[in-house]
Amino acid sequence: MSDLNLKPNIAGADDFYAALLGAHEGLSKEDSDALNARLVLILANHVGDREVLDQALDAARNTG
Repeated sequence: MSDLNLKPNIAGADDFYAALLGAHEGLSKEDSDALNARLVLILANHVGDREVLDQALDAARNTG
């Protein structure tokens, strides 16, 4: 059984966040939403573990 890691786990997290914001710079809301959707699907494909992805969906839905 795989478990979703919700602990900080990104090297250079602030730099990644800045890069993420930069990727959205100048985009319309529609284009920004499409970028986010593509990014989610690319990363989901990389993870590849359906159990972990289901845990991530649950965490995202129940946070905020």
